[in-house]
Amino acid sequence: MSIQLAEQFEENEQYAEAYEEYKKSHEKSPKDLSILERLGHVAMVLNKPEDAAKYYTKVLELDATNTTAYEQLMDIYVSTDKYKYYIYRGNLHSVEHQLEHALNDYKKALNHAEDERQIVMTRFTIATLYEQTNNPMKAIDEYLKVLEYEDTHEEIFLKLANLYVKEDAPASAIDILERAIKKGFTSSKVKETLAQLYLKNGQAQKAKEISEDELFKIKCLFELNLTKEGYAELERLKDKYKHNGQYYALRAQYYFVTEDYDKALECVNEYDKYEKNSPLVFQMRAMIYENKHDDFNAHMNWGKYNLLRGNKDIAINEFLNADRINEDDANLTATLAQLLEESGDKVHAMEFYEKLIKLEPTNKTALLKVAEFRESIGDYSMQAECLEKLYQIDNKNTIVIKKLAETYERLRNKPAAIEFYNKYIERARGLDDYEKIKAKLAKLENTNMEEDSGWLDKIMKFFNKNKEQ
Repeated sequence: MSIQLAEQFEENEQYAEAYEEYKKSHEKSPKDLSILERLGHVAMVLNKPEDAAKYYTKVLELDATNTTAYEQLMDIYVSTDKYKYYIYRGNLHSVEHQLEHALNDYKKALNHAEDERQIVMTRFTIATLYEQTNNPMKAIDEYLKVLEYEDTHEEIFLKLANLYVKEDAPASAIDILERAIKKGFTSSKVKETLAQLYLKNGQAQKAKEISEDELFKIKCLFELNLTKEGYAELERLKDKYKHNGQYYALRAQYYFVTEDYDKALECVNEYDKYEKNSPLVFQMRAMIYENKHDDFNAHMNWGKYNLLRGNKDIAINEFLNADRINEDDANLTATLAQLLEESGDKVHAMEFYEKLIKLEPTNKTALLKVAEFRESIGDYSMQAECLEKLYQIDNKNTIVIKKLAETYERLRNKPAAIEFYNKYIERARGLDDYEKIKAKLAKLENTNMEEDSGWLDKIMKFFNKNKEQ
């Protein structure tokens, strides 16, 4: 009854009594947002700003997107605590995705910060917002300022290292993580991130020394040309890591270095079972096939690798190179047709769709694409040819039947147009255009018509005629 009683007291403007009843309800349901919001509101009415702030802060702990709570806290602190006022205003703007306004608010809050903890927290927030607004150098500057204080965290070092990597400054990333370790931040995350950076920077020995990852250490051995030692470690750890994809990637690397390319491929296939569609799978296969002098499969795998990496133009070029070697691969032809169409090169795409029809005469997608393209350029004869093939594959498809009727009508082939309009009517009863097509058919049957061809056919005939002359 406490909530109902509290609401009754509040309605009667008996706010002190309502406040006490809401507190009783809060004790029973401490995570009830509606009760916390009522407590905050009534506390404000009773001129208890500190209590109101406590309850609205609890609201935000449960719902960080609650704009009302931010607005109330701003009202509470606007004249008593400028730091908190600007922090809550910045939080509100962040929630509303007004990041530039939020940045200005946090900068103002920084001017009112009273201790190191507030300064560090505010600068960290500013740096994060600079990242989100694509200002990496400003973010780096803010993170570096945070590191000047004792009250810091390893996450700041990691964020800085990541930003330096994105800015193509690996040496700076390494330096910042070395500073983290000197400062006592020696977690696995810091050490392994630094190890990866060492390896990418050609410092395999340092990477091996700092890493605690057994498989990564083997990778370092290979990079140091200690192939036998690396393989011995792989054998020693076989039972421990036989269900780990990285283990098979390392075995593939060993066999690749020792030029046993068939075994290398077997290991890549095992790796693929654990890391489906990883770019590394296709990269490794491409390199192996290059060394086996299998150019077709090398280009195919480089194409798939670049496609997964988002390099569509490079992928298309690799697939085109593969097609020059083997023109009879239907899957490759279909892939090229689709990619060229997606990239906006429709004419080139149609060449491959037409080629696909030759390789797979019943390929519905290719037939439909070519039919649509031929219609768009006025080549109704070829459009009809494709539609006829589609009809032979599926003679119940009303869309194809209707399209055939319309195409033959364009070609002024009256018998064929009537035939397919009749077939459409047989199957289209109940469809929206049933009556419209019936009326069209009746009119067509009473129209004199000579067979014609599309405008493209007419142009071709014109040029052929001129050649004969």
